[in-house]
Amino acid sequence: MIRYAKPTTVDEALALLGEGAWRILAGGTDFYPAQGAKPFRDNVLDINGLAALRGISETDDHFFIGARTTWTDLIRHPLPPAFDALKQSAREVGSPQIQNVASVAGNLCNASPAADGVPGLLVLDAEVELRSAAATRHLPLPDFILGNRRTALRPGEMVTAIRVPKMAAAGASAFVKLGARRYLVISIAMVAARLVIENGRVAEAAIAVGSCSAVAKRLAGVEAALLGLLRDGELASAIQSAPMIELSPIADVRGSAEYRLDAVREIVARAVLTAAGPMNDHMVAAA
Repeated sequence: MIRYAKPTTVDEALALLGEGAWRILAGGTDFYPAQGAKPFRDNVLDINGLAALRGISETDDHFFIGARTTWTDLIRHPLPPAFDALKQSAREVGSPQIQNVASVAGNLCNASPAADGVPGLLVLDAEVELRSAAATRHLPLPDFILGNRRTALRPGEMVTAIRVPKMAAAGASAFVKLGARRYLVISIAMVAARLVIENGRVAEAAIAVGSCSAVAKRLAGVEAALLGLLRDGELASAIQSAPMIELSPIADVRGSAEYRLDAVREIVARAVLTAAGPMNDHMVAAA
């Protein structure tokens, strides 16, 4: 017999998870399409009644995004400019109807290489909070998403929040997505960039690329190449020669691997220049 449960408290949900295998239902925007026409064979744990897991809060050290927080919630919440890339990516998650119900945590748990929210969270050094009836642990996002549709969730665990260190919420950020059309599209490549500019130079850089490897990746070589550069004119040329060894794109119906590697340098440059701030004529020419 297939079980269905809709707990009203987190403790109740964790107790049920400790009893056996459940398939967690949050927004359902990936849950139902993935099911297709097949009959349900898994126990379904519907967490849409867990009000405690929805919303954005902060402490002295962290911003907390509850696991049931929707993309629309994120877009509407006042957050520092470092979150702009994440907010821009939120507007790319399907249609507004999808954004109204799809959850930020669900995007991570789905673990698609093309998950729109992952690059924006990577440049914020985001961590995933996982709870079971017995313990709570925190994993850096790169340690949580292990591969295509694979995560580090253990039996009996669920994601309860995403937390962003306030130290990583400095500067400004931008998101650029390349697709075959403007809206409602799976990305060919996408980039989030966060920069801290001090005295006209790059003091801190965080660059992440999605859809060009099995999981979204930070680009350490690009980040290192940008440090200390003047905001005026030097950034685009540095990106063109910086190493991007983290990327290993596949060829599929949306684009070849070679096209992705060529295109991603251009959209990295666009994201970086946008995050760097208003461009003068010299910067536009360099781009």
